[in-house]
Amino acid sequence: MNKKSNSALIRALLIGFCLSIALPASAVESRDPIKLTIHDWTGQYLTTHIMGEVLKKAGYNIEYVQADYIAQFAGLESGDLHVAMEMWETTGKQAMDASLATGKTVDLGETGMDAKEEWWYPLYMKERCPGLPDWKALNDCAEAFSTAETAPKGRYLGGPVTWAGFDDERVEALGLNYEVVHAGTDAALFSELESAVQRKAPVLLWIYAPHWAVAKYEGEWVEFPEYTDACYEDPSWGMNKSMAYDCGKPFGWIKKVGWKDGEKKWPGAYKAVRNFKIDNAAMSQMIVEVDLDGKSVDETVAKWMSENESTWMAWIK
Repeated sequence: MNKKSNSALIRALLIGFCLSIALPASAVESRDPIKLTIHDWTGQYLTTHIMGEVLKKAGYNIEYVQADYIAQFAGLESGDLHVAMEMWETTGKQAMDASLATGKTVDLGETGMDAKEEWWYPLYMKERCPGLPDWKALNDCAEAFSTAETAPKGRYLGGPVTWAGFDDERVEALGLNYEVVHAGTDAALFSELESAVQRKAPVLLWIYAPHWAVAKYEGEWVEFPEYTDACYEDPSWGMNKSMAYDCGKPFGWIKKVGWKDGEKKWPGAYKAVRNFKIDNAAMSQMIVEVDLDGKSVDETVAKWMSENESTWMAWIK
């Protein structure tokens, strides 16, 4: 074996040793599994599996449970589910606020990522609708955004229905001549984007950040009337005096939320969840590795953990 091979073997052994570090099982407060919710977009898989693997290193038992993004709050309130790693202010604020008000769930703090979700179009569509990004231009360009199925109405491709977001309500409140079509999955949403861009076909769809799409493709978000809480809560607010949702989506935090009594049962684990922080750049890079480079979530998480040991070890100190 040559020196280069020896060096590589030594590095691999050191990484393996670092990743094997864990607190003894006796140091954790309960051996019952902590149930982390899994949704249907790549970034959430990544944040949840990073947190889960870190908690495993600390000696906790972890279970990943597929759950609906909004309906999961029933499980979090009852204690059937324990921690959700991504609630976006853009889509989940109202559901999270309502759940926290029950006193059965707890806000576990921001993830460190900044959320943006809004209607988005590739830049070539601006040539066909020069009034953009002003939302008022949308009706003038409905035909440019139409498909055979929606004509003469424009077509807006929304996220899966479970993501909420109030796009159907927004179309009605703002009097937009558009039909909302919901993608079945996150993968279907971005597969349609890639296909449309390759063909320079009309497309107007829900894009969120952090995500690889905003880095890979040139485009713009539609500029709607700026969000305020009153827009969603008070129909008399805004241009439509009889309907709510006559504005854009909120931009802001991505938070963690959990079953309140879980903090008593696993105080060390909940402290680690509160300590979890990652930024948009790091998350976007991991999403690229999974969605564009073909790596598995497990591979990508293992790579991040091997390269950021000091970061995650600080979460579980």
